[in-house]
Amino acid sequence: MVRLPKIRGIIRRRVLVNWRVDPAVVQRLLPAPFVPKLQGGYAVAGVCLIRLEQIRPRFVPAALGVASENAAHRIAVSWRDEQGAIREGVYIVRRDTDSRFNHWLGGRLFPGEHHPARFQVRDDGSAIDLSMRSLDGEVEIELAARAQTVLPAGSCFGTLEQASAFFQTGSLGYSETAARHHLDGVRLVTDGWSVGALAVERARSMFFEDATRFPPGSAELDSALVMRDLAHEWQSAPSFPLERAS
Repeated sequence: MVRLPKIRGIIRRRVLVNWRVDPAVVQRLLPAPFVPKLQGGYAVAGVCLIRLEQIRPRFVPAALGVASENAAHRIAVSWRDEQGAIREGVYIVRRDTDSRFNHWLGGRLFPGEHHPARFQVRDDGSAIDLSMRSLDGEVEIELAARAQTVLPAGSCFGTLEQASAFFQTGSLGYSETAARHHLDGVRLVTDGWSVGALAVERARSMFFEDATRFPPGSAELDSALVMRDLAHEWQSAPSFPLERAS
């Protein structure tokens, strides 16, 4: 299959809502060769809520780009590559989008299959109020948060700088395809890296409320981070065969 090697655009808003999770519970959700990347003894899973603008192939003018609201449920992971080196990234359980462009081209002309969804967003640059529901009814997300300068007490991250460094190494993401034969790979490259903290007033996701995935007490809301107004590029990464962990 021919695929576009690079997609450029602007990250207008990127929110990472994080849960700290029992590593043994997370491991059951991961295909081989992934294992949970730990922070303070916890696995870290969450939702990436991202507003993209001017999205287009690298050779297309920015004025012809498209905008979209997107959500990705993801787990921080590490693994050993073929040379035995430890790599870090994220395993993406599911992607949702309000863009027909992302839905139809994801997994075809570019890695990453997307489910269609409806978003409602209010964002004044400080306070964010967001809700999302997938058209198949499998995913609902709610978030109300406002900017603050520090992470909440009890976070598995000691400082905002520590949280920033943890997620900066997770720029390589892998996800399953509908055919379930291999894992699609995509890398996020940003022009700069700047992360702020959010105070969460309300956050929920059907994914983390699912007791078949996360038994009671195994996943707790940890923190939320925000990035704004970053030029970026999505690059295809090598895929590899899908092998379920036993």
